[in-house]
Amino acid sequence: MESNQNTIGLPCNGEARFSTGAIRFRLRSNSQRRLNARHHQLLKSPPFVPASRVRGRIIRWASRYDLAVKVISLGQDRAIRQRTVELAHIKPGDKVLDAGCGTGDLTMAAKIQAGATGEVHGIDASPAMIEVAQRKATRAGVDIRYRVDLIEALSFPDDTFDVVLSSLMLHHLPNDLKRKGLAEICRVLKPKGCLVVVDMQRPTSLLGKVMMHVSSHGDKPIGLQDLPLLMTEVGFVQIETGRIALGMLGFVRGRTRA
Repeated sequence: MESNQNTIGLPCNGEARFSTGAIRFRLRSNSQRRLNARHHQLLKSPPFVPASRVRGRIIRWASRYDLAVKVISLGQDRAIRQRTVELAHIKPGDKVLDAGCGTGDLTMAAKIQAGATGEVHGIDASPAMIEVAQRKATRAGVDIRYRVDLIEALSFPDDTFDVVLSSLMLHHLPNDLKRKGLAEICRVLKPKGCLVVVDMQRPTSLLGKVMMHVSSHGDKPIGLQDLPLLMTEVGFVQIETGRIALGMLGFVRGRTRA
């Protein structure tokens, strides 16, 4: 609760004054209750459907994905995307791949940084996600190249990209596919290319475990903490880690060798 003691008066009654800090607190509480209600409604049915083409999982309810991300991130989805792009240090003219692009919001944020001279691609195993992402890009007049593709068998030549982003995707894969996917990313990155992964950390506190369970990921041993070792094994160097938001999200950043 904020400690701001500023007040406002009602013209109809000079005696009535209210704390703006208290008003903000009530508004935020009401907003939080609405988010929680939407969250539980979304989670009434199993959200993930095993893919027929991959051993990981894909999301088939693309039309509701943006709302789900907003709810699970408690409204911080835009800030998380912006932080992800900042961590990648995308420059005008860069070639960027968003691996597991979902409905394309992070991909479009990357395109803003890469500029008109940059080239940005988005891939996802879900055709429905790609359809929504392409529709968004067309509506916004943004030139982004989307395709259905698998991270463990990327259809790009070696040394194609300056930057690869992966947000909230790798936790859907079993560990052996994570390793294959990271090896493929290493292959398609140029020398000194940058990979930024934002994903869920394995919770260490009771609150973190509760949040992980509520967000429907309590059934598998998620752990962004495990990625640095896998990245090192497939050839990444200069690996850094840190936290992003909400206590259950973090990032891993690494580069390919020169």
